[in-house]
Amino acid sequence: MKSVMHSFLKSANKHQRLLGNHSTMLMLGSSNQRFSQRAAFSTHMGQQYEIKKLSSDDIMKLENDYSAHNYHPLKVVFERAQGVVVYDPEGRKYYDFLSAYSAVNQGHCHPKIIETLKSQAEKVTLSSRAFYNNVFGQWAQYVTRLFGFEKVLPMNTGAEAVETALKAARKWGYEVKGIPDNEAIIIACSGNFHGRTIGVISFSDSDETRDGFGPFLPGVLTAKYDDVDSLRELLEKFGKNVAGFLFEPIQGEAGVRVPSDKYLSEVYKLCKEHNVLMICDEIQTGLGRTGKMLCYEHSLDKSKGEKPDILILGKALSGGVFPVSCILADKKVMDVFEPGTHGSTYGGNPLGCSVSMTALEVLQNENMIENAARLGEIFRQECRELVHEGGIVDEVRGKGLLNAFVMNHSRMHGKNSYDLCMRLKENGLLAKQTHDNIIRFAPPLVITEEQLRECIAIIKKVVRDFEKAPQPKQQ
Repeated sequence: MKSVMHSFLKSANKHQRLLGNHSTMLMLGSSNQRFSQRAAFSTHMGQQYEIKKLSSDDIMKLENDYSAHNYHPLKVVFERAQGVVVYDPEGRKYYDFLSAYSAVNQGHCHPKIIETLKSQAEKVTLSSRAFYNNVFGQWAQYVTRLFGFEKVLPMNTGAEAVETALKAARKWGYEVKGIPDNEAIIIACSGNFHGRTIGVISFSDSDETRDGFGPFLPGVLTAKYDDVDSLRELLEKFGKNVAGFLFEPIQGEAGVRVPSDKYLSEVYKLCKEHNVLMICDEIQTGLGRTGKMLCYEHSLDKSKGEKPDILILGKALSGGVFPVSCILADKKVMDVFEPGTHGSTYGGNPLGCSVSMTALEVLQNENMIENAARLGEIFRQECRELVHEGGIVDEVRGKGLLNAFVMNHSRMHGKNSYDLCMRLKENGLLAKQTHDNIIRFAPPLVITEEQLRECIAIIKKVVRDFEKAPQPKQQ
């Protein structure tokens, strides 16, 4: 025993000497074991590294040189952010009208969410699901009661949650509906976007998303979005083997495509008639974005118990502070999972769960959902003036604070929607095109009416100035 202790102390002393010059100190023996960390941290080479103060150009060059080119970012750098406003390294201020694809509905760096993050990070951050932690169960109770489902399965990213929903639907199809082995079908919608993993892109009909990544999953069919007859035909032909119907209540990446008023209620009836799980992807549309807690509430009657069989959430589930996603369902679906059939090391971690509960609390307590509904009406009403003027904006559409302009490129003097986004950026507003001719406008839900009207004025000015641009010279 003595020799073992001697070896341990010798090793510990050697380790302490190695750590001596580092800026990270581990304080042992206190009742609250905490890490005291300065801005610098140690690299594997034993050197210290600090986040340097760099120019926007230098930062963009670093990303271009060392990162995979799987995105085409607008040429702006975020250095700090608060609420609706972000600042670049040069101190320039911008209004954020993308909200990290609706992940920061609660606003950038909401102080209550950040305080929860700090507080929980000093206690325990990760247990894995190999053990219990003191937060996950409370979060599970909270979200199931809030959203009206019996069970929740936690994940981290949106695509993971979609994959989880697909696995749940298939297993339910085999074990409950009685679909023959390996014959389960999931129907998705044309124009869908559910993520970029191999399983999820198997449901996409976008060449850009699919090219070069096959082969894809079998058992996939596509119905036309916002076309009840298209879904009905597939169910009448293949219904006995269909486990689920996967859809977005508003298609975000497709250009904020809002379906007709009766679409989801008719889908609900068809799914019940054919014993098919209704799988609702609210990753981008949920959590107040469209002026309801959940977008499907615009169409389904909760008082009659109408709801999807599987609900998928992510993005704003943590207020954009930590990756948290999940699926919610009742026991008849969720109980098909048994130990070992699905999981995630980080899913249900105490840090993410704590942050998520605070994010959901502030969403409700600070009237963000009502704000989205009211200000969304103002935004669409004001911006539709541009449509009536017969210029480059053909349509303004959306719900709540999820909106889009459909642009007429034939009137844009050889320019495109990306060029217009760059012009908006130069005037202090950040938005991003989706597809070639659509620009999405989705500010954090904490935006005030005064801020919104200031931003509407920027948008109108930029659009009208863009329309006046001279035609390019003919070669």
